[in-house]
Amino acid sequence: MQLLSARQAAELVQTGDSVLVSGSGGGHAIPEAILEAIEQRFLTSGTPRDLCLIHVVGLGDHAAKGAARFAHAGMLRRSITSALVDSPVLSDLAMQDKIESYTLPQGVMAQIMRDMAAGRPGLITRTGLHSFVDPRHGGARQSPSAREDLIALMEIDGKEWLRFKPFALDVVLLRGTTADEDGNITMEQEAIPGEMISSAQAARRQGAAVVVQVKRLARRGTLPQKLVKIPGILVDYVVVDPEQRQTYHTNYSPSYAGELRVPLNGMRCMPFDHRKIIARRAAMELVPGAVCNLGAGISTGISTIAAEEEILDLIVLTNEQGFIGGAPLTGRDSGAAENYDAMVDEPYQFDFYDGGGLDVAFLSAAEVDPAGNVNVSRFGSRIVGIGGFINISQNARKVVFSGTFTAGGLQVACEGGRLRIISEGRHSKFVEHIEQVCYNSAFAQEEGRSALFVTERCVFRAVNGMLELTEVAPGVDVQRDVLDRMAFRPAVSRTMKTMDARLFAPEPMGLLDDMKRLSSQARVPRRQFVPT
Repeated sequence: MQLLSARQAAELVQTGDSVLVSGSGGGHAIPEAILEAIEQRFLTSGTPRDLCLIHVVGLGDHAAKGAARFAHAGMLRRSITSALVDSPVLSDLAMQDKIESYTLPQGVMAQIMRDMAAGRPGLITRTGLHSFVDPRHGGARQSPSAREDLIALMEIDGKEWLRFKPFALDVVLLRGTTADEDGNITMEQEAIPGEMISSAQAARRQGAAVVVQVKRLARRGTLPQKLVKIPGILVDYVVVDPEQRQTYHTNYSPSYAGELRVPLNGMRCMPFDHRKIIARRAAMELVPGAVCNLGAGISTGISTIAAEEEILDLIVLTNEQGFIGGAPLTGRDSGAAENYDAMVDEPYQFDFYDGGGLDVAFLSAAEVDPAGNVNVSRFGSRIVGIGGFINISQNARKVVFSGTFTAGGLQVACEGGRLRIISEGRHSKFVEHIEQVCYNSAFAQEEGRSALFVTERCVFRAVNGMLELTEVAPGVDVQRDVLDRMAFRPAVSRTMKTMDARLFAPEPMGLLDDMKRLSSQARVPRRQFVPT
């Protein structure tokens, strides 16, 4: 192992290289000092150019950090990731076809590192079938210049599978907390585990340089062996940044690192608005013992609802970054969690998801079509990417899609347990045609999976190839506020009911009592193994 400055590490990246960067979201385990040095080198010398940037999750502060440091003209040739939402400038480059852009499922991006490490011919999975990731429907491309086929359709024993091809790697940039003199790396202060060892092993397999940014150095032989996440035999260079923050927003939180648990009453509650109404209604789908995933957007608020309603200990919340139990965070530090029971490496979390381990998944929906297909990846002038959405929605037993009925300017008020629309959003999310299929409703129903669509004013379910209106908020006019705001006519249930009035009052709903009333028969049965 050799110690380098961030500037020296930046010199390792050459024109045309494929660069893999660790981390997640708003600064979680991102080697930011090295990325900044690479950017400064390019701005000063014009090199390195024509890079292929690979990262499992979106990286950035929605402005200039993370993946956005590669967004200068000529610096980037190709982007392969699951999400661009944290670096909108890369989304702009893809929309303008100035880079080759691919957005693959987050679980695929995490798991393929292990296959690359073992020298296997890529990742073989059913994740992505019948979505825009399927090579028959776009092959995960987000720009016209992205012409290479990264995904192939296969048939094994009469069933369709997708093969995601391995990537070439030249430089792999990772992050930990402490390095010893032999390059052994621990991650005791990191907010997420990531896929560090798999990435380092994949680099070793291909002869790529492994550079790890850490906060501090320790003497040889002093690190607790069980805390070492990246063995020194996989590390070529170490960069020490004493100013390394846990996330962009948080210098260090011991609860993020699992050093302590915080009191539930110390968790910030959601303000009482339309987003909280939606999160509350979604939370009503929880049952004792349910193993759940919370996706991005409004769904992240379900953890604070569960804490406020004192039911957090009766369910198991998880997120894609590897946390099991506790409360996944919302806001700028989304991706981290507090009070969790376990933190597992991201590829293993997606093994659990892909294997059908989720009872209920709570996800967002940007566009919904008449069949109940969902788009979250690309709409209007934005490329958000797919994140873990496809892995989760395609394999959970039940999916609850949460979102406002309209977007852009929606304002509501609650009076006496009734909802009033003050000003309508400019765009309905229920459209005739969606730009990209991220959730294929027919495929889900064929496999026996159910879906619910929750908004602030009504609830739909997907059934028999179409949406059916099942609930409407008190105070809402079905024709004026629902049906006339949709680009298509849904089915209307003969047993349509009024949404629970408790949703529209600021005080807690009493979900703990609801759960206590559930019979033992209502508990979630553990799934038996069914060969795929």
